[in-house]
Amino acid sequence: MHRISASAAGLAAALVVASAFADDTPAPPPPQGWNGKGQVGYVMSRGNTDSDSANAKLDLADLDGDWKHSLHLEGLYSTNAGVVAAERWAALFQSDFQITPRSFGFGALRYQDDEFSGFQYQASITTGVGYHVIATTSDALTAQVGVGYRRLRPELIAKNDAGEVTSRITESSTGNAVGTAGLDYAHTFNASTKLSEKLAVESGPGNTSLEDDLALAVNMTKALALSVGYTFKENTQPPVGLKKVDTLLTLNLVYAFNQ
Repeated sequence: MHRISASAAGLAAALVVASAFADDTPAPPPPQGWNGKGQVGYVMSRGNTDSDSANAKLDLADLDGDWKHSLHLEGLYSTNAGVVAAERWAALFQSDFQITPRSFGFGALRYQDDEFSGFQYQASITTGVGYHVIATTSDALTAQVGVGYRRLRPELIAKNDAGEVTSRITESSTGNAVGTAGLDYAHTFNASTKLSEKLAVESGPGNTSLEDDLALAVNMTKALALSVGYTFKENTQPPVGLKKVDTLLTLNLVYAFNQ
């Protein structure tokens, strides 16, 4: 829980700083129809160390009257000296229904397959309510809480001295009720620079997962941007021998598109 508090404190500090520069002008209504963005990053090292790392994310949203449907896909793959060092795939689909101009109800489906987290998969279905705390031209903050059902399957991973996985022993899958919470914050410094942070927590018997994504994007054109991202992931109860925390620092090319 101390890491959750640290992330929340970091977001609160960002809000305090942003408020000093905030423009209180209400944000214009978002455009109807489809919009989204995709980003890719790749790093190759040759010489004393041979390594490759690639990551990709895709975010799509469809706004249709009082309904908003969002899809998030992401992947990460990395090798070091020919040995797979990271492989993660995740998907999230959420539908929001506007109750009032600031409040909404939601239903969400989430799936994550991380070959090195100690869980063969984590999947959940949740529902809850959200609220647009801030909605101005320079700042946006949305919070949501929910409940639902999750299934997860732990696995024990054995590696050799080179770091290569030599065996995987899957344990029985379990299902239980979970609580969820999320924060989505964005601050626009100017027409070309934007800071964003997304915090998601899912907690239940067997594991609490936390993911915090922080990104700073600088536009090169109306559609293209360069983004520096930092991702913090934690599973509080991974199988024995596996670390609780994974972090990832990336430099990405981002392409935004509208209907």
